[in-house]
Amino acid sequence: MKLFRILATLALFALATIAEAVNLPGPVVSADWLSKNIGDVQVVMVTGDTATFTRAPEIVTDPKTGKKFVAEVGGHMAGASLFDFKKARVEKAIATAKVKFLIPELAEFEKLVQSIGVNAGKPIVLVPLGLEVSDVDEALRVLWSFKVYGEQNIAVLDGGLAGWLADGKPVNVTPAVKPAGNWTGKAPDSALVATGDEVAEASKTGKIALIDARPAPQFFGITKSPSITAAGHVAGAKNFAPDILTKSANGALYFLGKATYEALLRQIGVDPTAATITYCNTGHLASGAWFMAHEIVGNKNVKLYDGSMHYWTLENRPVVAVPM
Repeated sequence: MKLFRILATLALFALATIAEAVNLPGPVVSADWLSKNIGDVQVVMVTGDTATFTRAPEIVTDPKTGKKFVAEVGGHMAGASLFDFKKARVEKAIATAKVKFLIPELAEFEKLVQSIGVNAGKPIVLVPLGLEVSDVDEALRVLWSFKVYGEQNIAVLDGGLAGWLADGKPVNVTPAVKPAGNWTGKAPDSALVATGDEVAEASKTGKIALIDARPAPQFFGITKSPSITAAGHVAGAKNFAPDILTKSANGALYFLGKATYEALLRQIGVDPTAATITYCNTGHLASGAWFMAHEIVGNKNVKLYDGSMHYWTLENRPVVAVPM
């Protein structure tokens, strides 16, 4: 009887814990929501500029209006982990080529995530710097990687660190001492990762929409990233330039609404409900377009072409460019 009472008590405690567990409101959370729920989530700051994590922010007051604004971002939320974006992608030997900028294998990704103290079973909120689309896409690339390996309980902070500071919310500059985490993933979800052959088939048949997430000059082949060997875009692709992914307010970048993204997709000639593949130069900016279509619009038939034009041009696949 005593054992039964103990087991019953433990069961009730477990049910109470589950009932009290916080639920992410969606793929994007606000600074106010995070501030209220910060003790119930795992905050992970994502940046390649790792010195930002321990650098004090610079807040300046306008002498005329008295309004405060962020001159330089720095610091992190209390208890946050730091994910170095430079470790988010790796080089792999494929056939006779060395392909850069690819998602790590599961074991390597697990090791990286565990090393920064991330645990299984607790919501994860990724925090970009929030100053430029490229740094927002750093967090979105990491979010895509988590999703590829089965993590569903994950979101990104709207406005990033810049928005958090602009709202007057506190930061630390001393990292928390965290033990290794126990997060583990699953076999990669092929529904999220496109291959070069799938891109080629989409280009040939037009049955799958192709979104090129690079700036227009790179899309048209007027300029070229050093990461690719031929300027231009995949035939049939539509350009969703990175500068329409977000809007700026108080020095921070924020996402647009679902209806706005749907309208933008239609404007560039892409059905928001159609099967879609996103790409860019390396798979970095493509993460923003993927996140917009897959997570915010809610089209679950959207893949990202890992390696993107870097991989495509290494294989000497065809590109389309304006005459120069």
